[in-house]
Amino acid sequence: MALLLFVVFNACAQENPVSLNTILNRLENNAPSLITDSAAILIRQAQALEARNNWLPNLKLNYQADLGSNNNVAGPYFGFGLIPSNSRGVRSQSNNNASLSNLGIAALDWEIYNFGAYSAERKTANSAVEVQQNQYQLSKFQLQTLTINQYLQLMLDHDLLQIQKANINRNQDIERSIRALAKSGVRAGVDTSIAAAELSKAKLNYLELSNQMKQVQLQLGALTGLSYHTIQPDTTAESILLQQSGLLSSGLKDSLSHPLLRYYQSAYQNALQKQEMIKKQYNPKILLEAAFWGRGSSITAEDQFRNLSTGWGFDRNNYLLGIGVSYNLTDLKRRQLKLHTQQVSASYDRKKYLEQQELLSLRNGQADTELSTARQRLKEIPNQLKAANAGYRQKFSLYKNGLTDIIELNAALNILYRAETDFALARNTYCRALFEKAAMENQVSTLLKLLN
Repeated sequence: MALLLFVVFNACAQENPVSLNTILNRLENNAPSLITDSAAILIRQAQALEARNNWLPNLKLNYQADLGSNNNVAGPYFGFGLIPSNSRGVRSQSNNNASLSNLGIAALDWEIYNFGAYSAERKTANSAVEVQQNQYQLSKFQLQTLTINQYLQLMLDHDLLQIQKANINRNQDIERSIRALAKSGVRAGVDTSIAAAELSKAKLNYLELSNQMKQVQLQLGALTGLSYHTIQPDTTAESILLQQSGLLSSGLKDSLSHPLLRYYQSAYQNALQKQEMIKKQYNPKILLEAAFWGRGSSITAEDQFRNLSTGWGFDRNNYLLGIGVSYNLTDLKRRQLKLHTQQVSASYDRKKYLEQQELLSLRNGQADTELSTARQRLKEIPNQLKAANAGYRQKFSLYKNGLTDIIELNAALNILYRAETDFALARNTYCRALFEKAAMENQVSTLLKLLN
């Protein structure tokens, strides 16, 4: 009963098959890995925006009010950031009376020119965005290829289920015939047991194939957001693909735009751009410095300590504007070491790119061979199927007339089942080889247009 319900459900579902293009169109917005990769692009774009604004100056506002003594002595020293500043207060004796002072500063610090460092940083950040975008396209391409293979597997599972269903029907016909012959005494009762065992095995194979198909549906459902039981293959797609014998030719027509090579090429270009940035990072820097500040104190110019409240407000104001050049001589060595490291990294990226070129060329050659073999297999496989079908009919007729035994009949049945399975596999293998060849030539979209 369960088997019958599954067959009925499967037949009803075939009325509304989901096309391969529908599956692929839903990938970009539903596949978890692509959603993650698209978020990574946003990170790189934010970093590029940050790099474009590295030129912004530092404009700092500071204010402080201080209460304390004012004693000082003549003589130089390094403050080391630890010794508080104390202006004036050089007296013959120390005076520990409290004084109040306040200070407000507006300071501008601007690296107005660094001989191309800003531009190199922007180009490097933009290059990193391009690498991330190409990585996304590569991930999308690889996931698309995986999904196509899963869809083709779904088509194969569907065909194998239909073959197994026909095999069950044949076993049922054999069992009915044997029972009738056994009742009439023409055949021994043991033949009935053998036929029942073969029928049970066929039903178990059907259940295994059903489970295998459901697993593929679940995987496609996770990638597309569709309910798995609604994902039924469009069986007309296979027939369309089988007619495309000369659509793709040998050779890498569009290798430079292949997502795999685009990614590794962009990674290499990014490494070269990092070299340029390192060269520019250690260039001299032209700085613009400006400041405006005001001060107030409760100590008068005559060194008189007044009431602390007189220390509020600014008594004196100043401004300062300057331009300067800064260069660290030891950066010459730092630049040399860091540039060497980056050159080694760029050399690795270049070799990785060349490696992928060779691998892509190899895989394209293998795809040519596989496609050629699949075509030859398709031409020969109908002969096997025709002969197996004829052999089964003859053996069944001989068996019903008592001229052969159950062993030879089952052998003929298994040969027919294997021939039907081989035929389905040959058709599916050809479709896989066709898509593999298209993937190597970056022409998958050409095949997909045929399935619209």
